[in-house]
Amino acid sequence: MMGKRSEGKMVLVTRWILNFMLVSGVLVFVSLPFLLQYAGDHYAPIIKEHYVLYLIVYLISGVMGIIIVYCLRKMIGTVIRRNCFVDENVRELNIMGISGCVITVTFLIKEILAWTAAGIVIVIVFFIAALFSFVLAGVFAEAVRYKKENDLTI
Repeated sequence: MMGKRSEGKMVLVTRWILNFMLVSGVLVFVSLPFLLQYAGDHYAPIIKEHYVLYLIVYLISGVMGIIIVYCLRKMIGTVIRRNCFVDENVRELNIMGISGCVITVTFLIKEILAWTAAGIVIVIVFFIAALFSFVLAGVFAEAVRYKKENDLTI
């Protein structure tokens, strides 16, 4: 079992990683049209053939990914403040679940129009992640309810 000091360091490292992911995610999102063009020209001809489709799919997924990372950043703040079981985290988990569903549906549509094995993996991973987020939101909602009940009895 980790000590409090190493747990604190892990939380701070996680927050730094999330900050890095948010900034780099925005940079990739902004440069996506150019990156896809380059990838289509040099690595994957299917991207060039279906450039507009890929651009739309990755723009939608990029926004959802940035939303997920932003929600995680907000949640790590509650961990740092040692107040995790709050309604705000239930809301963030539900937003993350919805974002995962949007990515899943977006890639399902892409798979119908331009099938790739990697796309199927993305569908499965984000579907499972969305389910996980919704289940965890339910667990947190119960924890919040329990915490509120206990706060009233003190």
